Amino acid sequence: MKKDFISIWNLETKEIYEIFHLAEDLRDITFKKDGSYQPLKGKTCVLIFEKPSTRTRVSFEVAAYQLGAASIFLSAQDIHLGKSESLEDTAKVLSRYAQAIVIRTYEQKRVERFAKTADIPVINALTNLLHPCQVMADYYTLWREGKLNQNMKMAYVGDGNNVCHSLILGAAKLGVELIIASPEKYKPQSLFMKKIKGKELKKRITITTNPEIAVEKADVIYTDVWVSMGQEKEKDEKEKIFKPYQVNKSLLSLAKPDAMVMHCLPAHRGHEITDEVIDGKNSIVWEQAENRLHIQKALLIKLMS
Repeated sequence: MKKDFISIWNLETKEIYEIFHLAEDLRDITFKKDGSYQPLKGKTCVLIFEKPSTRTRVSFEVAAYQLGAASIFLSAQDIHLGKSESLEDTAKVLSRYAQAIVIRTYEQKRVERFAKTADIPVINALTNLLHPCQVMADYYTLWREGKLNQNMKMAYVGDGNNVCHSLILGAAKLGVELIIASPEKYKPQSLFMKKIKGKELKKRITITTNPEIAVEKADVIYTDVWVSMGQEKEKDEKEKIFKPYQVNKSLLSLAKPDAMVMHCLPAHRGHEITDEVIDGKNSIVWEQAENRLHIQKALLIKLMS
């Protein structure tokens, strides 16, 4: 039976750690000079991107190449997806050509419909609702840094967006304490809190409007852009509302001295985060970005092998 990666919520905790260990094993082995390690040689991965991308696209293409697979990139202009051809028909056709499909789109239902019809694994590379590949890399980064345990306190400061939603689901699976600081109007969707069953889990994932309360004695501070793709009309309003949520030296000082700062990128410097923080000694942003590649390799191996 084929497996998909649509949400981190669909993975058991054990499976998440298995992917972390696999990513760790793959970090160096795929850089062998002789290129002899090609477990996916002869296989093809199709990348359908209806939204622009830097890290997600490049990490998947490089991951496929290093594992011996071919990758085919298709933008919204390249295919008839959902326009002159239904999502379902496209999924059926591509299932005859390739061994996996990575899709980056708008509505979560588009990915779910695609996965339901496709006969090959489908990976959610981002929707307006979730960003599971990003968050797998985030938690993997913290695991490598020795931070990921039930004593870790993570503060997410900013928009309750797709990254925030996936962080909530991941925190519930991994037993992490997560405090989210968002303006009232931009809190994460309540359905993600409803998914979390058990009083102990709910106690460990909380939402506030006060960023200072969220970051107090935090081990990790995570932020993201205030204005996501497709929200450009809200730019002026959001920048005013989110100004107190900037991750700067003053806010960082409330966290633990060795607190790690994370950002999924791209960063709007001077808005959600300052230069001195993102480039400072507490930042693990670039390690976080690199780890997208290693997690992508692990996902492709797990689903395409």
